[in-house]
Amino acid sequence: MRGLLAILGGIVSWTLRALGWTAATALVLIGILFTGWLVLRPASPSPAARAPPTSLPEPYIGETYASRVGDPAPPAVSADGNCERPGRFSAAARANAQSLTTTVWAPFGPEEIGWEIYVPLIAQEISTRCAPGEPGFARALAAWQRRKGARADGMMSPGAFEIMKQAWHRRRPFSRIRPEDCPPPPADGALATAAALESYGRPMRLRPGALAAYRRMTAAAHAEAPEIFRQPDALKIFSAYRDPEADAARCLSDGNCDGVRRTYCSAHRTGMALDIHVGMAPGGNPASTADFNRLAQSRSPAYRWMVRNASRFGFVNYPFEPWHWEWTGEPI
Repeated sequence: MRGLLAILGGIVSWTLRALGWTAATALVLIGILFTGWLVLRPASPSPAARAPPTSLPEPYIGETYASRVGDPAPPAVSADGNCERPGRFSAAARANAQSLTTTVWAPFGPEEIGWEIYVPLIAQEISTRCAPGEPGFARALAAWQRRKGARADGMMSPGAFEIMKQAWHRRRPFSRIRPEDCPPPPADGALATAAALESYGRPMRLRPGALAAYRRMTAAAHAEAPEIFRQPDALKIFSAYRDPEADAARCLSDGNCDGVRRTYCSAHRTGMALDIHVGMAPGGNPASTADFNRLAQSRSPAYRWMVRNASRFGFVNYPFEPWHWEWTGEPI
């Protein structure tokens, strides 16, 4: 660049002598040339721009590299530090926000619309507190998909849910029992009875270990999340041990069979399963499988606390019924 300026200066000097221009005119011409050079010279790249990229973002379906680099500046982050930070999972977050309430599927047999009911369980499974429509949720889901050998696109799908559902079922020892191998119920003397305040005043019986674990769990809930108990009857037991013969008689009398399995081989016959009050929708009841009722339950503080903490006390959830929990502290 300096050599070019010297050449230009020589040309200007020779021209001035040949034309007999005055010094003032020369200075004006030199100023014009210098100003033009400043305007037209290429911008010098910053050190960051000169450095080669350490890695390129992975390709993502439905989102081009250009759209990712063009993302707006990050907004203020949420509580866990990165839920709303945009990036290569921005499009996945948008897809999740849409499918959350529009997906038509049948994960447990009956047709359902959307997967919001299962958000607390899914978020716990992929270890995030981010909302489904946030990039942080998609990032956590993609990391989980990668660990499971699935396509790590960060989008919730029936296929991803099926992997989770099978994992949840495997954590319930009772789900691995075939109806023809159903274990005998415990003897009456082997069961303990919950206190009246724990069970609406009705006798609810469980194995002693299961009842002790339930009491430790509710004590922890009182200490850690007292807001749960602003809801009337929160975490009270409304069904526990059910005698198989009584269950069969109930099926015959009122048709409340819940399929053949309930009358023949229910988890409640083990003394390790209990149904607890985690809320209900207006017009629902604590054990209604109607989608509007289960959705209201999935949003309740009681259920969300249970999803995050019940495993500390040996309890696992049957995902289709937010109220149904099984203790895993003893062999069935």
